[in-house]
Amino acid sequence: MPLLEVLTPAQALEFRAFATRLYARDAHYIRPLDTDVDQVFDPGKNKYFRHGELTRWLLLDEQGQTIGRVAAFINARTAHTFEQPTGGLGFFECIDDQTAAHALFNAARAWLSVRGMQAMDGPINFGDRDQWWGLLVDNFGAPLYGQNYNPPYYQRLFESYGFRLYFNQYTYFRRIAAPLPPEYQAKADRLLTSSDYHFEHLQLRNLAKYTEDFRQVYNKAWVKHDGVKEMTPEQSAHIMKKLRPIIDERVCWFAYYKGEVAGFFIGLPELNELFRYVDGQLNWLGKLRFAWYRWRGAVRTLTGIAFGIVPEHQRKGLEAGFILAVAHTLQRNPRVKYEDFVMNWIGDFNPKMMNIAHKIGGEVWRTHVTYRCLFDPAREFHRAPVID
Repeated sequence: MPLLEVLTPAQALEFRAFATRLYARDAHYIRPLDTDVDQVFDPGKNKYFRHGELTRWLLLDEQGQTIGRVAAFINARTAHTFEQPTGGLGFFECIDDQTAAHALFNAARAWLSVRGMQAMDGPINFGDRDQWWGLLVDNFGAPLYGQNYNPPYYQRLFESYGFRLYFNQYTYFRRIAAPLPPEYQAKADRLLTSSDYHFEHLQLRNLAKYTEDFRQVYNKAWVKHDGVKEMTPEQSAHIMKKLRPIIDERVCWFAYYKGEVAGFFIGLPELNELFRYVDGQLNWLGKLRFAWYRWRGAVRTLTGIAFGIVPEHQRKGLEAGFILAVAHTLQRNPRVKYEDFVMNWIGDFNPKMMNIAHKIGGEVWRTHVTYRCLFDPAREFHRAPVID
């Protein structure tokens, strides 16, 4: 089984095309945008190349046909924050063949070992955790935008090699019109009428203000997570710039306590309900189809992609306040088509957030797994530490 490092434009094109062929008969598969995949591997567009390195391979059969692919990478900012230096493995696709899968895993392991790594996580992204993170292990329906999708046999391929569960990633679901539990309904009502707390939805004309508020909450609420670094003003500006074309102001909310930002909820229309019609190509025809189906009301799902509350305002019901504010806004507009709400994944290392998701009526709808493989099997394995 020849293994080729991707070095030419033709090989890069094949790296992307292989996945499209592999899932050609899978009715649930939604092809990612070509531009989204390509920019991960573009040093000019992916900021992680500033403090990391990456390579990728194609695996061929004896007839020269591609039967697998994988990427390996190191994020120097986080690699040494774990018990052992840890690199990443991602964009894995393979036929149902353990020998082929192990050849791809071995290539990634050897490349990482030479660079001082002693473990690898996968499948993960050479980028932020909000995209291409974790292996799908249940509910093999249509993926959400930026969510990894794979056939069930991948779990066997990973675990047979020695990958072990590092943490579970739970995607939660609830109906938008479903009532809040009575206790949370009362908390939300009190907050929404409080003179100390103020809720407002994002307004694009003041995007710079909300960009900084978003950063302030993120840094107070999330930097204690394993492997998460502080967000810079440039990073938050980049995130909001990417989101701006698809933001629905009515479903992005901020909470303030006596004028100081206390939390945020960022919801977006579920883009894969539109991208399923463009076949990975957001060219002029793809943009036309995107706009047409959005105008027709094809999006029925609202995705909560980011949620944060500064520590001193946690356990006060702000999350319920956000849910109620969104629901009231949507109910007042009969043209709004949103029916379902899914929350971006919550790791099982974060029981506090899992508890909140349950209390606002969410149920686990889909599970992804982040695996870790220790290169020295004699070393003691530890799962991701739980956040207090």
